[in-house]
Amino acid sequence: MTTFKYKALRAQQAPDHDIFCFAAHPHDVLKFSEIERVGRDESGTLKGFQRHQVASHIKEIRDYLGREDALLPNAVIIAFIGGVKIRELGDGLIEVSIKVDADKPGFVVDGQQRLSALTGLDKPEFQVFVSALVCKDYNELRQQFVLINNTRPLPKTLIYELLPQVEGLPERFTNRKFSARVVERLNHLRGGALFHDIRQHTNPGGVLSDAAMQRLVMNSTAQGAIRDFIRYEDYEERSVKLINEFFEAVKTVFSSEWVGMSPRTSRIRHGAGLVALGFVMEHLYTHANATSSEDFIPGLKLLRDNGHTAWTSGQWYLSDDDIRPWNGIQNTPTDIDILANHLVRRLKRELRHVRRVA
Repeated sequence: MTTFKYKALRAQQAPDHDIFCFAAHPHDVLKFSEIERVGRDESGTLKGFQRHQVASHIKEIRDYLGREDALLPNAVIIAFIGGVKIRELGDGLIEVSIKVDADKPGFVVDGQQRLSALTGLDKPEFQVFVSALVCKDYNELRQQFVLINNTRPLPKTLIYELLPQVEGLPERFTNRKFSARVVERLNHLRGGALFHDIRQHTNPGGVLSDAAMQRLVMNSTAQGAIRDFIRYEDYEERSVKLINEFFEAVKTVFSSEWVGMSPRTSRIRHGAGLVALGFVMEHLYTHANATSSEDFIPGLKLLRDNGHTAWTSGQWYLSDDDIRPWNGIQNTPTDIDILANHLVRRLKRELRHVRRVA
């Protein structure tokens, strides 16, 4: 067991938390702190929280810090879970003892690129400021990571992917957290229509926009099928099942426009197409009682077979004075509304025709 001791300055903030600042050598910081990178285990469970290293960013920092006159006034933020003892010295000063055994008690919340850059330099006397806080458990650590980094230039995909695992966040995260959880489950549902097809921080090989899929879920939560499901105890399970069944139908009906395609080659795989299809799902759920892929297929075929879609070629006849090439739909709120209204309006007309004929 190794013990590191520092004189630190304590700040009085939340009554149940210890927050303090001290100076330390970067090599020592990494001896008592982990940089826990985000990833998933074999079962798809999210592990860690830090983004992956950006080599160009590290090189840029290292090139600057290699200079003799280099300064680094901004602190590295470390969160501890246990392993820390504090002794009062008076006048706001404390002595911090950090015990390290098989597991490091600290986790880097902010500053991983700076630490990585410094470890490659031969500057044994160079120190960094460490701002530290003591968390009661791993969930609180993740919570602090999200709150600290949400206003910083961190990938939103990483923030959204972490949300389902974090409790105690502000109200503004609530809807996004639920939608992120549903999208996470869809992306890791083995045998599902969207298995590993959604681009996330831990699944960079996916091509579907996680933000677009989350928007689909949030729209449904606000005024669609998922809003109906909320009254059930298993509403999340019902939500995942409905969306998965709908996209099974989409893959079946529009297979040539879906399979192997990217947002650039097919607008059905594009953010605008995904969000617009969400409104098609809602209409079929409400007006055709569709809940399974078999239920959704007839309605989607009406759109396909009557020339109302142009996912990969041809033209969109959105109105008499709005005719666009297949790739003329952009991922903007206006275009999403136009496309959604077009698809739902055409679907309504075709469904009325089918009922009259029947």
